[in-house]
Amino acid sequence: MNTAPRIQTTAGRLAALGFADGARAERLLDALGPEAVGDFDLLDDLAAAADPDLALSSLSRLVERDPSVLGAFRDDPVLRRRLSGVFGLSAALGDHVVRHPGCLPFIQAQGRPGDQELREELLLAVGADPEAAEPIADGPVPSAPGAGPGERGAALDALRVAYRSRLLHIAGRDVAGDATLAETAAALADLAGAALDAALAIARAETPESGDVRLAVIGMGKCGARELNYISDVDVVFVAEPREGVDETKALQTATRLAQAMMKACSTSTPEGSLWEVDAGLRPEGKLGPLVRTLDSHLVYYRRWAKTWEFQALLKARPIAGDLELGQEYVAAVNEMVWQAAARPHFVEDVQAMRRRVEAHVRASEAERQIKLGPGGLRDIEFAVQLLQLVHGRSEPLLRRRATLSALAALSRGGFVGRDDAKALAEAYTFLRQVEHMIQLYRLRRTHVVPSDTADLRRIGRGLGMTTDPVGEFTTTWKRHALEVRRLHEKLFYRPLLQAVARLPESEARLSTAAAQARLEALGYADPDGALRHIAGLTSGVSRRAAIQRTLLPVMLGWFADAPDPDAGLLGFRQVSDKLGSTPWYLRLLRDETAVAERLARVLGTSRYVTGLLLHAPEAVGMLGETSELAVRPVSTLAGEAAAAVNRHGAEAETAVTAIRALRRKELLRTACADLFGLIDIEEVGRALSSLNDVTVQAALDATINKVCRGRREDFPTRLSVIAMGRLGGMESSYASDADVMFVHAPRPGVSERDATIAAQTVAEEMRRLLAQPAPDPPLQIDAGLRPEGRQGPLVRTIASYRAYYERWSSHWEAQALMRARFCAGDADLGAEFMDLIDPLRYSPEGISPEAVREMRKLKARMEAERLPRGADPTLHTKLGRGGLTDVEWVAQLIQLRHAGAVPALRTTRTVGALRAAVAEGLLEQADEAVLGEAWRFASRVRDAIMLVRGRAADSIPGLVKERALISRALGYPPDGSEDFIDDYRRVTRRARVVAERLLYED
Repeated sequence: MNTAPRIQTTAGRLAALGFADGARAERLLDALGPEAVGDFDLLDDLAAAADPDLALSSLSRLVERDPSVLGAFRDDPVLRRRLSGVFGLSAALGDHVVRHPGCLPFIQAQGRPGDQELREELLLAVGADPEAAEPIADGPVPSAPGAGPGERGAALDALRVAYRSRLLHIAGRDVAGDATLAETAAALADLAGAALDAALAIARAETPESGDVRLAVIGMGKCGARELNYISDVDVVFVAEPREGVDETKALQTATRLAQAMMKACSTSTPEGSLWEVDAGLRPEGKLGPLVRTLDSHLVYYRRWAKTWEFQALLKARPIAGDLELGQEYVAAVNEMVWQAAARPHFVEDVQAMRRRVEAHVRASEAERQIKLGPGGLRDIEFAVQLLQLVHGRSEPLLRRRATLSALAALSRGGFVGRDDAKALAEAYTFLRQVEHMIQLYRLRRTHVVPSDTADLRRIGRGLGMTTDPVGEFTTTWKRHALEVRRLHEKLFYRPLLQAVARLPESEARLSTAAAQARLEALGYADPDGALRHIAGLTSGVSRRAAIQRTLLPVMLGWFADAPDPDAGLLGFRQVSDKLGSTPWYLRLLRDETAVAERLARVLGTSRYVTGLLLHAPEAVGMLGETSELAVRPVSTLAGEAAAAVNRHGAEAETAVTAIRALRRKELLRTACADLFGLIDIEEVGRALSSLNDVTVQAALDATINKVCRGRREDFPTRLSVIAMGRLGGMESSYASDADVMFVHAPRPGVSERDATIAAQTVAEEMRRLLAQPAPDPPLQIDAGLRPEGRQGPLVRTIASYRAYYERWSSHWEAQALMRARFCAGDADLGAEFMDLIDPLRYSPEGISPEAVREMRKLKARMEAERLPRGADPTLHTKLGRGGLTDVEWVAQLIQLRHAGAVPALRTTRTVGALRAAVAEGLLEQADEAVLGEAWRFASRVRDAIMLVRGRAADSIPGLVKERALISRALGYPPDGSEDFIDDYRRVTRRARVVAERLLYED
């Protein structure tokens, strides 16, 4: 009777303190002992945690594991404050402490250990003798474990426990406010360096003749700059030198084994988890280059072949593990090259292009929540600071700093960035890094995406000291910083003065007069200030290039003004000109061939997609001169060029596919320009893009087989065919389409099915990877989701396996999906055999049963109910909306399922072709075909136009008035025709919906 009010009152008091579940919190406190609920110091520190419930839960589990902890926790205010803070932010570190209560003294330690102390501590943890592993001159580590798998596993576990215990110390000081962001980031970098030295000790113990080589580990990126975050890939470069009397080749082989073993010691997952990935991708030639080089080999590469971005990366280089003396030699040798990089041709443009590439690789679904790579994120600050450093650091040693905040302060002191701008960037950088740390601490996972869950946002807001409205305050502050960062990034990163400084003795032309602004605004430029900056960048100086630009621009500004987006047109023109401005033929072509200049202005002012393609292949501007150059090229010609590229590169699949993708990019550009200029219709666009994808898949398949068989395709143990499905199978690919396919193979005589399947699987997976990996050229995603059993089924099957599956388990929807199946690439005979196998299924002589029709209708209704995005206007969704692509395609496929078995003319994979054939055979009214065909072509054109205009795919017509206007202009509507466009689309698709419902749902 007397307990209920007390529970309710106590639970309410706990809820008022910040516990989300007051009743549960009270139960946990009661379990800690009778004094816990009334211990105000204990409650205050728990309530001050970012997530009091999480903090109390971890404390409760810890006390259950080791009851003696509670006394220390209550009696030691430093321990209580730090541990409550860590427990309230990091479930992962809470788990670590519960597993290893003995690590608690770490969190109580004042100050932080020095770099050498950390190294000795972690070396001792893995059983190595620090005296035998002096990092100044690293040699063998005879006392390190590794004689057997068990000892090595114990060493790896010990390394992880020691590392996380120190991580707990760093996090405790960080969360309690006992360390600044810079101190925390430096401590994390030092700890990473110590872990690498311990991992290297493990590697030396298991690598024969490891004492024959000196190996230095150079930290790059945030680790090199001593501004590391809690969970990050650690970027490194390896430098090695043979010891006296040791053969260099042999020494490098040993060093490579050491480096590989060291990397594995960090990334391998054990019962204690893993540390992080060690990424050596910033080395010369990237992942294609040798993992380890000598110092001379590094220098030769940087002097002869290095790209601008590599010098930008080297700005952060610092010896962090192994032979630090050798590492210092490396850094000293490359430093002079780093600080002269700004004198390279097109230096500023290259750095800007790199930033654009980084932005382009951000997933559209994450862009708004990406605090690292998204607009207004950390990369905006880092790139702007690094560019300013590299441009001005040639003559200002003051600017030669690795860490972002210290470099920003130096830029401000030197007058290169205004004090207010520097202060705003520093505040934003500190805020974003703190948020990054909190996101990563929770599960100790590498992420830079702000969560969308309210509880997660509340934890972050409270962790930042926001207690009144944690979610609202955090979101507002974050967006404010992001907007300010983006504004300052653009102001600093793109200002034309940088180009003048980088190309001394040129000077900046100042054209920002009130008259020029008024003129540009009258022409339709939304950002006249920005336009003036581009004009200044194009025309400043006394070079012949600048003189020609001053002649061209008055005319081109008018053509840009006639395009849908004048600002984008001028920006794109400047970008392309920066790429090709020093090429003699480029400006001469624009000056002498009016049609080329006018067409260039039109595509740049209409299509971000085309602009992106041009920026990676600016020499393709030349194809705009003649209409014949924009004609779709024969498949045989493309196939011949792709095959030549494959043969030229032999077993080097990476470079072969790079060449193939470059060819595809050029043909995408050709098709897109022909499309924008009205030279081909939407059906021709689909055929051209599908044929191009066929050629790409065939060439990538050949290149991958070459790689697997080391250039001897005849040794490949199975015949492999790629079957096109979906829009690719229907020859209806769009600019944004994936390649929907299935893989079928047949073992060669004498080869076991298992060996053949493994080989086919290897080739299929590698081909998919090569075509999709990030690169300047657009990826081609290979989607095999339409295969039997979907994503749960095997990626490749033998033809016998397909036969067995379709005979026993095939469902109605698979027969419908197979309506679009056609041979795409690989072994043509096997492809024909597969077609013979599936024809009776999709072209059944009996047609489709009433039961199957009912299932088909149910599936379509479910798709519309479940797959149409929430909030999407069903009248404006080109794929799943009313009267959209799916409506028309399902009508065509239902007619085929019913009649193709008896009517060979219907056996086509093309939607509109099937409708036309149905009319010719008397199975569909001409009027119905006209309505459905018009809707299909209109929806397909709109879908492609969205991609062309925005440079990214979408199925819904956007709601923003400006974007709708740009899309309508690309479709040929007048400047004020966006409402007409929407009205037309709704009218055409509404009529198609009526026809589709009648044909799909009436028996």
